[in-house]
Amino acid sequence: MSSVLIRKADKSDVPALLSLVKELADYEKCPNEVEVDRTEMEDAGFGPNKVFDAFVAESNSEVVGMAIFYTGYSTWKGKTLYLEDFLVTENWRRKGIGKLLFDRIIEEAKLRNVRRMDWQVLEWNQPAIQFYKKYACELDPEWINGRIKLS
Repeated sequence: MSSVLIRKADKSDVPALLSLVKELADYEKCPNEVEVDRTEMEDAGFGPNKVFDAFVAESNSEVVGMAIFYTGYSTWKGKTLYLEDFLVTENWRRKGIGKLLFDRIIEEAKLRNVRRMDWQVLEWNQPAIQFYKKYACELDPEWINGRIKLS
């Protein structure tokens, strides 16, 4: 495997991040659901009022994976870290890159002094479920997701 660097994303990574988000949407059978454009993502992740952070996995100057996350708050637990999107591009999977990225997210959660880290995984996504189970995490089948589209 080529050398892989896990680093904090910067504004120049937005085209690669957006491409990976679209790849994830395709994988999740929702290719037409991505509404965010480059300008919006740049502002949301790297503008003066940013709302997310990201790490990228890079090999030979190519972004091959990403983790987009933000700090949340639980009235029961306090600060949390929510992992919004986590993906290694298809040609780079099963090379240990996902583990490097996920371990870096866990490290970041500890640095932020959060009490838990949350994410979602589709019930049919067995490769991801098996990956997460290696971390002795809880995958909770009881909670139903709620959502209201506002635009």
